[in-house]
Amino acid sequence: MVRHISRCLRSAGLQWTWLWVARLCVARLCVASLALGLQLAPAAPAFAATPEAEDSWASLANEIFKGRPLADGSGLVGIEMPARAEDAAIVPVTIRVTLPSGDPRRLKALTLVIDENPVPVAAAFTFGDSAGVSVISTRVRINSYTDVHVVAELSDSKLYVVKTYVKASGGCSAPAAKNADEAIANLGQMQFRVFAKQSDGPASAPREAQIMIRHPNNSGLQRDQVSLLYIPANFVEELRLWQGDALLLGMEAGISISENPSFRFTYVPNGADTFKVEARDTAGRVFRREWPTSDM
Repeated sequence: MVRHISRCLRSAGLQWTWLWVARLCVARLCVASLALGLQLAPAAPAFAATPEAEDSWASLANEIFKGRPLADGSGLVGIEMPARAEDAAIVPVTIRVTLPSGDPRRLKALTLVIDENPVPVAAAFTFGDSAGVSVISTRVRINSYTDVHVVAELSDSKLYVVKTYVKASGGCSAPAAKNADEAIANLGQMQFRVFAKQSDGPASAPREAQIMIRHPNNSGLQRDQVSLLYIPANFVEELRLWQGDALLLGMEAGISISENPSFRFTYVPNGADTFKVEARDTAGRVFRREWPTSDM
């Protein structure tokens, strides 16, 4: 099991320190196995922040952000998630960044960290200089009761952090919702939606859009329900979306993004004639689509 997860992590190809994450994953698995072997009595769940949780986050933050200071983002950054998830494999999350009136800064990047997941960094988003993104929503897998942190980087390069707590378990190993044949047949199909027509309101008014990709996003921790063998990790690890030639958003992700990734976000129109998207998965497949804005 440990060797299997290590192979999955090495194949992910993200920019974070995967060797360190693999060691963290191995340590967590060893602790879990020891607890099972000794048949330890279940302890009362700790829903509030504990010193151990704080130490875990401090270690994660230091590894991910290389020791950069993290300021309290309360009032600036918001994270919306259910306190108790109905389905740990598709937990909705919405991130909002609200700058004070007259603040000249813009949102530069967001990092979503699910502290107790086998690979804690769920996704890292970057935004174009004129994208105007202030809200983004997606769905994630939650493997165990956990703090979830969001770190926003503004254009002055300062980092701001907020967190919430989610009660859910088993999301990373939950069976895929679609059968394998159907998933392969629809692999890479994409849909792009804009929720207001270009003719509605001022041309520069913020709008809302959604990009959806058909992909099983296998975590490497799921079992085939017939053979009971582990399904190799295969997930969308990179996404880029342009408005004309201007970048709207980019994403680098791990195993925590749910099956059939979906991202809904706000943006500011720039008058371009097209939207273009490119996605790449860990098998090296590249998916591309383009849509004329006149169809939006």
